[in-house]
Amino acid sequence: MKPKGIQPTDVERKMRAEDFIVSKTDAKGRIIYCNPIFIEFSGYTEKELLGQQHNIIRHPDMPRTTFKLAWDCIQAGNEFFAYVKNMSKDGSFYWVLAHMTPDLDVNGRPIGYTSVRRCPKPEALDVIRPLYAKMLAAERAAGAKTALEAGYQALQDQLLREGKSYEELVLTI
Repeated sequence: MKPKGIQPTDVERKMRAEDFIVSKTDAKGRIIYCNPIFIEFSGYTEKELLGQQHNIIRHPDMPRTTFKLAWDCIQAGNEFFAYVKNMSKDGSFYWVLAHMTPDLDVNGRPIGYTSVRRCPKPEALDVIRPLYAKMLAAERAAGAKTALEAGYQALQDQLLREGKSYEELVLTI
């Protein structure tokens, strides 16, 4: 369960170029493994993380649409790349370039997920921050019932202007 009362701050933690944050979850998104870099940046202890939903580190500035895209993709057995703003236990934040992959059983069905995150390029964040702000604004303006559709439409509008898919955008910036 995500701790209540954590207030986001403007304090940014920057990943080091050599850092890789690694976590594994079960099929329901509960953390079953986290490496020391994940523990360091999240601010939680390993004991606090294991068994928790991975969204324990979700920052409120992240559009829900991004996570819907991620889940749809990895649950279908595909890999997914995204820039993600995470929130630490103390309210500080850190950006990552995430690579999420399904862990498949012998029949090709996801039984869990692995995510490896690394330090994002600053110029990529210059593109992602305003895009995510538009998506989040669209989600909030639409209300809970149609938030995902509104966020998705804001994303699609941007991708159409760029002539790229989401994956192409993420991998080429």
